[in-house]
Amino acid sequence: MQNADRSDNSRIGCLDGLRGLASLWVLVGHGLLLSGWHIPLVASPDFGVDLFIMISGFLMVFHYVQRRSREPWEAPSTWIAFWIRRFFRIAPLYYAALAVAIAIGPWLGEARVDIASVVPASMTSMERYTDQSLQNILLHLSFVFGALPDYGFRTALPDWSIGLEMQYYLALPFLMLVIGRIGWLAGALAVAAAGILLYSLSPAFFASYEMPSVLVLKLHVFLAGMLCAAAIGRPHRTVLLFALLAGLLAALPIGGRTVPVALAARAMIAFGMFGLIHHAALGGVLARILSRLSALLGSRPFHLLGEASYGIYLSHLLVLLPAAGFAATTLGASTPAPVRFALAMAITIPIVVAITWLAYTTIEMPGRALGRRLLASPILRTVLRPAR
Repeated sequence: MQNADRSDNSRIGCLDGLRGLASLWVLVGHGLLLSGWHIPLVASPDFGVDLFIMISGFLMVFHYVQRRSREPWEAPSTWIAFWIRRFFRIAPLYYAALAVAIAIGPWLGEARVDIASVVPASMTSMERYTDQSLQNILLHLSFVFGALPDYGFRTALPDWSIGLEMQYYLALPFLMLVIGRIGWLAGALAVAAAGILLYSLSPAFFASYEMPSVLVLKLHVFLAGMLCAAAIGRPHRTVLLFALLAGLLAALPIGGRTVPVALAARAMIAFGMFGLIHHAALGGVLARILSRLSALLGSRPFHLLGEASYGIYLSHLLVLLPAAGFAATTLGASTPAPVRFALAMAITIPIVVAITWLAYTTIEMPGRALGRRLLASPILRTVLRPAR
């Protein structure tokens, strides 16, 4: 395997740092939005989510390819094992965060009103905080909510992307079957074309989603990350071709903001990820710089940040909203936005760090272990064996 920094055969080190930076991007971006301080690109947490999406596309393909010898893509048992692993990676911590968000939603809504009194442009629908209905809860527990325009953005969590992620997991085995049959370039183009066609059938319907929580609106971004994984081990020219295609796919004007600056930013995120993982394909000074940066992002501190990234992402708004509300009511509109931002972040960061550590040790890691035990159980192994 070439053109990729690895600490072992199952890990791309720099992705830990990228995951951690993505979580910080979302955290800081939301802090800036809620304080009314605009810093170009940084105050756009949606770009941090796009980076998360590309990393997810990369990792799912990377591990799917690695397991192919013992988990053939054509076998239904492979799909079941994949879905079980992903469910126990995502669901335990999400369910815990969802319970908290639903329970304290009205209080968080009050904080949102306090923030809007100082930063009116930051206000969103109060239904995100007040809907404690059984229907809303069941839709989120089943992860169906992201596919429904009225429910994709209906809790205090940034969980529209969690529902989106689950849709991607559901589709991935079938995407890999297509790609396995016709090859990566043709497969990526065919999948992207199918997404574009589906979107073009009813742009007004997809515009009704407050956030791009349905897979059609972000499939091209997942594909950019998938191509980055598919480029591992290929000749340098092929790597560059895959990188070009990934950048073009990431910049498709579908889902989220479609202004030229936003599209260019998504393309640059894709190119940056390719550069960090496939720097050997570039050569020269740029390759050396990216190699060192890639090694830094794979170092121990960034590894820890990457491990904490999911907890940071899920929990930060539960803390940031009341912190930003406190900053807004305490300091008022006459105080410069950077000061309100600094106070909100000074309150938020230590609490989020503590919550993330506690959740990681008591929920996230035990949840992963439970999924592994289930996959290793004799009953499930017996059920899956005939399909192999």
